[in-house]
Amino acid sequence: MKWEKLLILALVVLLVGLAAAASFAPIWEQSPFLGKYLPLIKHVNLGLDLQGGVHVVLEAKDTPEVKVTDESMKQLKAVIERRVNQFGVAEPVIQQQGKNRLIVEIAGGNIDPEEAVRSLIKTAYLEFKTEDGQTVVTGADLKDAIESKDAVSGEVRVDLTFNPAGAKKFADATAANVGRRIGIYLDGELIQNPVVKEPIPNGKAQITGYQSLEEAHTVAVLLRSGALPVKVEVAEKRAVGPALGSDSLDKSKRAGIVGVVAILIFMAVYYRLPGLVADFALLIYALIVLAIYVAMHVTMTLPGIAAFLLSLGIAVDANVLIFERLKEELLVGKSLRAAIDAGFKRAFVAIFDSNATTLIAAIVLYFFGTGPIRGFAVTLSIGILTSMFTAITVTRWLLHLVAGSGLVKNIKAYGAGVM
Repeated sequence: MKWEKLLILALVVLLVGLAAAASFAPIWEQSPFLGKYLPLIKHVNLGLDLQGGVHVVLEAKDTPEVKVTDESMKQLKAVIERRVNQFGVAEPVIQQQGKNRLIVEIAGGNIDPEEAVRSLIKTAYLEFKTEDGQTVVTGADLKDAIESKDAVSGEVRVDLTFNPAGAKKFADATAANVGRRIGIYLDGELIQNPVVKEPIPNGKAQITGYQSLEEAHTVAVLLRSGALPVKVEVAEKRAVGPALGSDSLDKSKRAGIVGVVAILIFMAVYYRLPGLVADFALLIYALIVLAIYVAMHVTMTLPGIAAFLLSLGIAVDANVLIFERLKEELLVGKSLRAAIDAGFKRAFVAIFDSNATTLIAAIVLYFFGTGPIRGFAVTLSIGILTSMFTAITVTRWLLHLVAGSGLVKNIKAYGAGVM
């Protein structure tokens, strides 16, 4: 039985060691086969404050035709969100400031600030006009716009699909203008002026003449997201350089490493064998949290790092409560297995209460906060739930495994008698 426990313990240590290497060791980056996937930590999305990016404040302006209202600001935010999301950036921050401003933060060290701003505020108003200047179809009649490339000719284009009302208008217009031109205007500029060869009843059209798929993709995104409901000007624009984000990340790493090492040393010195077991459980905790971050595409920011370290402290606090109860049970003469079970049972209520109240606070922050505050709340919630699992389940199982292996029988190794 003892040999079985020893074998399981050795296997667990080996598997966790391999998982840690796969998650954090940079040596995998040189591998032509595994470098794409490992180390796992490189797949964690970094926020604006860690990898740089663009911070823009957009201000809506009244015009004689359109006034800025609460409803128009909601529409403006929805359009900006669609544009940013369709450009494929990770976890952008888009929030209203005051009555007529939007704050937009886009993470990505390689983002061109000027191009990002142009893409955000461009009106992208699409019109199809006959030779006599009559507008027959507009962007409001558009159902979808998708960039594509002809497999044979290599021609890059944007394929347009109109909604039912737009398809009927387009069919009528092309039927009435066979042999004549219908110009395609984007933001008032003529970009194509094709001759109608035959009626087009299927509600589809194409815009050609693009140099690259990226250019066509930009136009397609703007057309899909729709025109801006109000006039918008850039009130503030600044780029957060990758160097600044990298410096913040390096400092955060150093602070985190110092804090974690201090915790590990304290637990091992003060709580002896249970402390070492807790240190091992904290490594498992870190691996689980990292896997959740990658699976949920969590964007890590400086507040997120703070939340992770805070949840790590909460996990340590749970272990402290458990080990203090364990010491008390050993001192009254209980067997090692009975003391472990009793220690966990007595500590559970306090652990559950403290974690539950912190989790409630995180939920409140998420629903009433914005931007980095919500990211802090998400990261903290993941850490709390994971720390409860590792402290109550993993640490307990590991202690039983060590006790059953018979490696250490002296109760002083379990902290009993240590003051």
